[in-house]
Amino acid sequence: MIELKREGDVFVLRMDADENRFHPDFLAAVEQALVEVEEAEGPKALVTTGTGKFYSNGLDLDWLGAHQDLFAEYLESVHAVYARILELPAPTVAAINGHAFAGGAMLTLAHDFSVMRTDRGYFCLPEVDLGMSFTHGMSSLIQARLTAPVAHEAMITGRRYAAEQAREAGIVHATAAEADVLPAAIGLAASLAGKDGRTVKAIREGMYRPAIAALRGPALAK
Repeated sequence: MIELKREGDVFVLRMDADENRFHPDFLAAVEQALVEVEEAEGPKALVTTGTGKFYSNGLDLDWLGAHQDLFAEYLESVHAVYARILELPAPTVAAINGHAFAGGAMLTLAHDFSVMRTDRGYFCLPEVDLGMSFTHGMSSLIQARLTAPVAHEAMITGRRYAAEQAREAGIVHATAAEADVLPAAIGLAASLAGKDGRTVKAIREGMYRPAIAALRGPALAK
């Protein structure tokens, strides 16, 4: 489901659970891997990636449908993963190997940088077409990482951005062919791994304090 390997100074967290939807067990495994990265000594950076045609399709709607009584608790566990990446004392890069939809798209936005596959996959926030709203934490994350016009378009229209469109919009930072996405992300992460992790974390926390506070607060408005 979740594999964490270290390549030199770069930790590579690979998600391998079909569409990589956020089942509670999946989220717990990601959290455990992030704790391992947090606690590692010396220079380090993190790359996350998926497998096949999916980076992540976000919330596990089937699980949610069967556990409506745990809705708020579930959303808080999703928020916690986003917040932990924003607070990670190391540079982070998302290697977007395929579709990044909804919660999976937001996961990429929690990273410092991202590299997206050119020949297959979309970045999409489809909540408007699913009849779903965004939590305060999710809205805060999206609006903190995207320009106002892009955030508005992505959230209101549910537009599917292919790689070059996403790069032009500033959603992702680079694009690459399928075989080159992960190597490019690892190369970028390795070039940043020597940055002092505590300083990186402090800068990020200063930049995104409102988003982090929203993600660490109650998931649902009272």
